[in-house]
Amino acid sequence: MSDFRQPGLPRQGTLDRMTDEDSRYEAVRSRDARFDGAFFFAVETTGIYCRPSCPAVTPKRAHVRFFPTAAAAQGAGFRACRRCRPDAVPGSAEWNVRADAVGRAMRLIADGVVDREGVAGLATRLGYSPRQVQRQLTAELGAGPVALARAQRAHTARVLLQTTGLPVTEIAFAAGFASVRQFNDTVRAVYATTPTGLRAAAPRRGRARPGTPTAGVPLRLAHRGPYQARPVFDLLEREAVPGVEEITGTPGARTYRRTLRLPYGTGIAAVEERPHTGTGARPGGWLDARVHLTDLRDLTTAVQRLRRLFDLDADPYAVDERLGADARLAPLVAARPGLRSPGAADPDEVAVRALVGRDTAAELVRRYGKRLDAPCGALTHLFPEAAVLAGAEPDGTLGALTAALADGAVRLGPGADRDAARDALAAVPGLDDPTIAAIRTRALGDPDVAPPGLDAPDSWRPWRSYALNHLRAAGELE
Repeated sequence: MSDFRQPGLPRQGTLDRMTDEDSRYEAVRSRDARFDGAFFFAVETTGIYCRPSCPAVTPKRAHVRFFPTAAAAQGAGFRACRRCRPDAVPGSAEWNVRADAVGRAMRLIADGVVDREGVAGLATRLGYSPRQVQRQLTAELGAGPVALARAQRAHTARVLLQTTGLPVTEIAFAAGFASVRQFNDTVRAVYATTPTGLRAAAPRRGRARPGTPTAGVPLRLAHRGPYQARPVFDLLEREAVPGVEEITGTPGARTYRRTLRLPYGTGIAAVEERPHTGTGARPGGWLDARVHLTDLRDLTTAVQRLRRLFDLDADPYAVDERLGADARLAPLVAARPGLRSPGAADPDEVAVRALVGRDTAAELVRRYGKRLDAPCGALTHLFPEAAVLAGAEPDGTLGALTAALADGAVRLGPGADRDAARDALAAVPGLDDPTIAAIRTRALGDPDVAPPGLDAPDSWRPWRSYALNHLRAAGELE
């Protein structure tokens, strides 16, 4: 249906109208993939938890429990369904939209902060005490930061077990576990099997081979609803900075490749533009990707940064419903359902590029970018760090911006407070309002940004960033 409705279900694409359990059960009964990742259900008679679209026989309502996160279901003693693989669903769109402490915490946990810095590090980034963070997350999500990070580690472990030939011991530490025993216990609890058994259960076409680590880790980056790949790849192709990014192939079958600076090392990621038919929208699915890492502990972080870049955790049903109700935007939404608002793999990099433009950014890479130890084709450098640029180019707006990024006066990471970041950007000498709007949209992933001087009515809220992408795709904006 053009407005993505199904009989008997709420019109809204998020959980805004899914507050009662009977509505959630109706989504489960209808196997509605719109809600995959938004909530999970568990069956008390089997001890298994699933995504709403699980193809198995629908359990009786009396036997079903609902959970806001996979970690909450695991904490209640349920194991992941082997059929629908609920650990592989797109992340909840709510965490990208929300700017409060819980939303910021979820973005930081997804980026691997708890694995690297512990709950204390997460709390420091949020400006709360560890006890406050624990209390807020548990109250709203049914699981604290350690349990949420544990669920994410289990998923990373499954991917490595089933797609690489790495030894099990090496995978344990690459996935972020502190010990092999903790790794074994978690895999048994989440998947009801041993790591060896989980590897043996991999589909034959994806089963690990001894040589696969050198070829990178193959991934399927899941998304919900339709996904307009062509406009995203068109944008990335226009903006690609030589040495750091490249796009090869023809429209409809392109490959985007880029270098990544990660907490433990560096990486090179490749994402495929899957072919499509009709309007170019597909009712859910994934983008194929492959990630080469110098340190496999960076896998979770690399995946999350690609997801933000390609806006894969968005809820296109909620966006299209709101914008499709506007007379000006309705035909544009009908022509491109599921249009995304791309984010950033490296927020600081995007901020600099928004200021200086593509050509100057390429020159900065040539002068100050760190050369890869093992260049791969046209990918030769990492984009220069803010501190390097601040020291090398201290004058003007570029110097002021990079100095603010380097000393933390401007914070644009996944856990950034968007309001504080907006105010900090406004305090950078010479940084104009259009550039600040571009940084907020891309680096902060803010879904509701309108450049100054543009007529963007309140009826487009909270999706004005998406509305502007529709206007650009239709040629109505530069």
